Amino acid sequence: MSAEYATFGLAPAMRAGGVLVNGDYQVHRDFVDFIVDGRPLLFQLSDLDAVSPLASDVPPSIFTAQVRSLLLETDAPLPGGRYVIYGCPECEDLACGAVTAVIEKEGTDYIWRDFAWQTDERADLELNGYHGIGPFRFHGTDYRAALDSLLTSGTASPRRRVLLIGARVALLAKLAAALRTIGIGADIAHDADGVPADELRGYGAVAFGRAIGEEQRASVRRAFDRAGVDVTYVNGLAPIVPLLVAQIEHALDRSPEEQRRLTRLVAADGEAGVEVTSPCRVHLTAYRLDRLYRTHAQEVFDGVLEAGRHRIPLDARAVKGEAFVVARTSGSVLVEAMAH
Repeated sequence: MSAEYATFGLAPAMRAGGVLVNGDYQVHRDFVDFIVDGRPLLFQLSDLDAVSPLASDVPPSIFTAQVRSLLLETDAPLPGGRYVIYGCPECEDLACGAVTAVIEKEGTDYIWRDFAWQTDERADLELNGYHGIGPFRFHGTDYRAALDSLLTSGTASPRRRVLLIGARVALLAKLAAALRTIGIGADIAHDADGVPADELRGYGAVAFGRAIGEEQRASVRRAFDRAGVDVTYVNGLAPIVPLLVAQIEHALDRSPEEQRRLTRLVAADGEAGVEVTSPCRVHLTAYRLDRLYRTHAQEVFDGVLEAGRHRIPLDARAVKGEAFVVARTSGSVLVEAMAH
């Protein structure tokens, strides 16, 4: 086994939820990712839609148990000293598939080795092993300090609640229902005047409809400023629910920008410019409003892109007139209006 050490850290991450073109919903999950040698470990594996066991929406007792398990203070949950590193974001059932690894101690060091894709109690390393990943040897003091910090600092959940302010009540109701379905709380209001500061602190974002004027927007910002609450403001691009959900998902992303996989989206002249930091599957969806303000949606690209910048031609009919492009990976979402 290599004597070289890898660095170990933790960082907030997100599994992006959303309303898909076929009408399905994808659940939003916030979790803590493992940062190995400065990069999210999830990005070093094949393109996976998965979350770590350190999810913010599990009960505190289970979260604590997961941390203590990674510290080897409890028995391994799977035969052979194997631990779940990433699992299904929808149900966390091993039958859906999970990335597992052996975690062991050697002196004061912690070692992660024999990574594998596993769908039942026993892993087949020859058939399903990640042969190019690991083993990783971590300094025990750094490893313990990172995981212990999750226990000593508490497990405060991200502010996964949104305040919706707009003129079209029916649209806001549909948007709120869609957000709640994917696991994001949503409230509808005319303004934020008179709302107690403690209540405002529960919001991570405020979304304004297109009909809301600057005076009303400024009033809402002042209310949050007085409460000392730092929120992200979203200016709704169009009255299209899946598009607005994507904008809000992006606003709620608390992962460090330097550790995101999807970093750039430009939509102009019939093309989409996309930049990714590691190989991953990217979905591009075009939304447009016709002259009667009817919504049209079309998936215009679905494929694996290598790290770097890419120019993707778009179907001219899909981006005709007032149109918007949503770029999505498993962990992030970007939205841009189409420039003609």
